Amino acid sequence: ITIVRPVAHLQISDYNLNPELMDRLKDHHRGVFVVGRPGSGKTTFAQAIASYLDSEVGAMVKTMEAPRDLQVPQRITQYAPLEGDLEKTAEVIFLVRPDFVIFDEVRRTRDFEIFGDVRLAGVGLLGVTHANSALEAIQRMVGKVELGLISQVLDTVIHIEKGKIAQVLELKMVVRAPTGMESDLSRPVIEIKEFPSGKITHEMFAFGSEIAVVPVNINEEEGGSPAMRMAAIQLKKEISRLTGIPVHHAKFLTDSSAEMYINDSSIGAMVGTRGESIRQLEEDLSIKLKVNSVKDLPRSLRKKIENDTNQDEELDQWRSRSGRHWENSSGKNKKGKGRKGRRN
Repeated sequence: ITIVRPVAHLQISDYNLNPELMDRLKDHHRGVFVVGRPGSGKTTFAQAIASYLDSEVGAMVKTMEAPRDLQVPQRITQYAPLEGDLEKTAEVIFLVRPDFVIFDEVRRTRDFEIFGDVRLAGVGLLGVTHANSALEAIQRMVGKVELGLISQVLDTVIHIEKGKIAQVLELKMVVRAPTGMESDLSRPVIEIKEFPSGKITHEMFAFGSEIAVVPVNINEEEGGSPAMRMAAIQLKKEISRLTGIPVHHAKFLTDSSAEMYINDSSIGAMVGTRGESIRQLEEDLSIKLKVNSVKDLPRSLRKKIENDTNQDEELDQWRSRSGRHWENSSGKNKKGKGRKGRRN
């Protein structure tokens, strides 16, 4: 018998979750980690998800706990370790064919291995574990699950801090060269991205006999690697050409998404009625676009853009003055030659 005094009982609506995250949580083809420090609200959040899946989604939910301390609806069966072994519990759970399993307190190496086995069996799985950040929880999977399976076992990590969602990361495997390496060094790379923005924060890949988790050093102000900055410059020019609206700055977030910064007065024209203009532009460019105010740029970058704009204006004025001077000089020379010819 476990006696528990719950500190708080919250519903999923109390967290004001992004609709995309809600869709992700109710997809039973997902492996999710809820992470945080002790007392941060991980278990309370897991309880809210379990209640939501049971009452609103209508899914069959089971839990694996040691000890059984989740406060969930009576329809949700809570399993403890059978004969002291959660692996035996997992075997029994498979027999009842659940849609989702809530695995509370994934701590030891064996727990991570059981988490991987249950997830690869095709069951939607939400695990609760201790970690200071979402990235640390991902790093704890290294060595316990093969690199090629990590993104299949775990594709979403939710970091809870002080009862609120502090960060959400998603994992996706691609085959390419890690950032900063030559293209002939292509290999399987797990991209760790912020959700839902899609911004890559880290990359995980095999480097020799080690598994490297490397931060992607993307310059926030300039907009990424040199290649991405060059592509952003061309994108900025193309958007301005197609719309006739000056774009002060453009930045690629991923290979298929970017954001632009324009004047406040131009945002309405860029988006269009009910978003028709921006959707048409996205179709033309085959890229997802986000429209921001130029005021949202960091002050240092905004000042740099203003200086570049002033220099461009001064250059245009200089060219204009030089052109008029050349025309005047050319005209005088022509007149002089004409008079000289008449003398002869």
